[in-house]
Amino acid sequence: METLLQSFPVALLMFCRIASFFVTAPVFSARNVPASFKVGISAFVTLTVYMTFGIHQTVPTDLSYILLIIREVLIGLLLGFTAYLLMTAVQTAGTFIDLQIGFGMANVYDPMTGASAPLTGNLKYAFAILLFFTMNGHHYLLDGIVYSYRWIPLSNAFYIRLADGSIAEFLVKAVGESFMLAFQMAAPIVVALFLTDVGLGFLAKTAPQFNVFAVGMPLKVLVGLAILLLLVPSFGFVFGQLFEAIFKSMEKLLGTIGQRPG
Repeated sequence: METLLQSFPVALLMFCRIASFFVTAPVFSARNVPASFKVGISAFVTLTVYMTFGIHQTVPTDLSYILLIIREVLIGLLLGFTAYLLMTAVQTAGTFIDLQIGFGMANVYDPMTGASAPLTGNLKYAFAILLFFTMNGHHYLLDGIVYSYRWIPLSNAFYIRLADGSIAEFLVKAVGESFMLAFQMAAPIVVALFLTDVGLGFLAKTAPQFNVFAVGMPLKVLVGLAILLLLVPSFGFVFGQLFEAIFKSMEKLLGTIGQRPG
């Protein structure tokens, strides 16, 4: 009984971090993933982590335990949110493309996120998820939360990092990196459509009898879809760079909150 009373608070803290991670991490946090699966995998990973890192650890069981729970929940949410933030660069890039191609008003319901999403963004996101599983990205996410206990043990000084602004600075940089990746992914199609607009502008000036608005919309759709078709073979490289940026950002967050294990 004494062993159980010592081990249960430690395991509960680990469960709080891991469950919070699965609530916000890409792929695992999708609405079409059953809640029972999230709870089950959280409990299984918690058992694995406890057997590896938590057997000989002890935590206070007074009122400060509530602060420890809040800290672990925030760490799990931050880890998952960092990965999810960069993953949304795919849909942000799709929004940029749809605004140029003319699909901006044709947003559809996305069952993965429960919100309306751009057509091109949904297509790219489907490619990204398939390649994410193909490249074993979900294994790297599990590695990230499991080995976070080497970087950020249960005795970490999370609140000090939160107070000195280093975590907020990291999140601001992560948002900027997400937008930069979105611009890079959308740039080829956006530039091509911009040049198409320039060409239509010259056509309107040189031949005013042409109805540019009637010609422009289908032309931009054809140009956009043709370039998107040409870019599909490059999705493997592009999304590979995106996934690498996701895992590097998670590593930076671990280094910001804790420290690299020796």
